Amino acid sequence: MLAIDDLSVGYGDTPAVLSGVSVTVRPGRMLAVTGSSGAGKTTLLHAMAGLLRPRAGTVSVADQRLRDRDHAVQRGVVLIPQDNGLAPILTATENLQVALVGGGVTAPEARRLTAATLDRLGLAGQADQLVEELSGGQQQRTAIARGLALRGDVLLADEVTSELDAGNRQRVLDLLHDEARRGVAVVFATHDPEVAAGCEAELHLVDGRAERVRG
Repeated sequence: MLAIDDLSVGYGDTPAVLSGVSVTVRPGRMLAVTGSSGAGKTTLLHAMAGLLRPRAGTVSVADQRLRDRDHAVQRGVVLIPQDNGLAPILTATENLQVALVGGGVTAPEARRLTAATLDRLGLAGQADQLVEELSGGQQQRTAIARGLALRGDVLLADEVTSELDAGNRQRVLDLLHDEARRGVAVVFATHDPEVAAGCEAELHLVDGRAERVRG
């Protein structure tokens, strides 16, 4: 379970970007985080991933308060960032395999998981292409494939359908719902109201505060 309690987050000496945000995401549930640009969606996901230290409040996974990014990774928190975070001079396959082997997966299992997950995202034909040669949508799907292959207990997805056509957007949403059915706590930041409506719960941010919580 991912629990956010009275969270406030800021950068340096600037005013807080998030203030007093509380929400719980249970295993098997999918939470949409919505709001306009600048509302604090990415900041919230980065705090959930241990990338930002709260000014106040806590982020906890399975009743353990997160200390930093390394601790979040140890607790099974996987982040699919908005900017995809891929190494452009590696192939799609290499990007996944490096992440998997770095996470302790054996090389043969990493190869199997990589091939299977890229295929699930419709990327089997692009597996051996350099990331810098892929389209924006293909890069986005490669980043999603990497996040899914890591098989975390908490999956944070930041605007991961923004560059996808309708068919691939639905494919990704189906895969995220599959993760929830597997028992993963899924958090999906999105501008798309149709995407948000398909999630069991919604947290709507306005100027860094939770205005509405559904579910």
